Amino acid sequence: MKMWFPDLPAWIWIVFFSGTLLAVNAYSVKAFGLVEYWFSTIKIFAIIVFILLAIGILTQNTQQSHHVLTNLTGHGGFFPNGFSGVWIGVIISIFSYLSIEMIAVAAGEASNPEKAVKYAFKSTAIRLILFYLLSLSLIVALVPWTELIGKDASSPFVTVMKIVGIPYADSILNFIVIVAALSAMNSMLYISTRMLFSLSRAGDAPQIFGKIRPNGVPMNALFLSAMGIAVASVVYTINPESAFPIMIALSMFGALFTWGSIFVTHICFRRHIAKNGIGLKYKIPASQFISLFGLFSILSITLTTWFTAEFKSTLQFGIPFIVLLIVFYMLKRSSAKLDLSTKTEASE
Repeated sequence: MKMWFPDLPAWIWIVFFSGTLLAVNAYSVKAFGLVEYWFSTIKIFAIIVFILLAIGILTQNTQQSHHVLTNLTGHGGFFPNGFSGVWIGVIISIFSYLSIEMIAVAAGEASNPEKAVKYAFKSTAIRLILFYLLSLSLIVALVPWTELIGKDASSPFVTVMKIVGIPYADSILNFIVIVAALSAMNSMLYISTRMLFSLSRAGDAPQIFGKIRPNGVPMNALFLSAMGIAVASVVYTINPESAFPIMIALSMFGALFTWGSIFVTHICFRRHIAKNGIGLKYKIPASQFISLFGLFSILSITLTTWFTAEFKSTLQFGIPFIVLLIVFYMLKRSSAKLDLSTKTEASE
């Protein structure tokens, strides 16, 4: 927002947007879905427009269309920095897929979860292939990768819009970036609230977070999730240079740990149902192999962060955080067992 309002302090926008999304999530699940629908619509519309503009530029007799082959094969070829460059790119791309597991979490509140999960999985796979891979292919075809890095690099989306002659390209992209950030924040707030609610109902978190209001929203869990946003916002406002790397490290480790846990759970789940002869209505070919490959990839990426200067703090901050959660979990479990034994002795 500093691009449009440079004189206003950042905390004003943090409070405004955080309060707005908190109110949306507190109102109802339907309100969250409606807001997220429009956020997604704006993002998808922007990507579609970019794809159409890029294809139009490439198919016309322009200077950029003549340089397509050079952009793809020049400047060191397809792998100018070898496999290590590609692997680091994989680590960076993780941030584009944060909260993708929300598909399964949100399906639990759908009227027909079985149908909702199946549709969401297929549509998500199609969108990833269409929007991510196609847009990235067009970007590297239009703009040399050497112009996409460095302090003087400009966004390829802005570059394409300027080639076409669209006015206010910088402001348009800034608006889309803000929408994408708000969408991510909205989704994170939703999924953290529901996960805390589920943990409470399973007995792994205080019971107070398992309570639901008449509108179907676990308000206590929502407020605790919002407290995390508040703390992060205050720390970032006081010292953004130190706070931002820590938040990036925790979010990276959180994603890797969550996805790794999902893969392990899925592998054990499939072995259990196979052992007990339970059938599944929705089957994915080679699902166990895919889960094993995914788990191996997650472990490899996690190990790589330790040897990468930009991501080394991922394990430095992530491991102590997980240890803290494990200690809390063990203390809670031991306390629950003590209470159970006390009640048993009292009844006898």
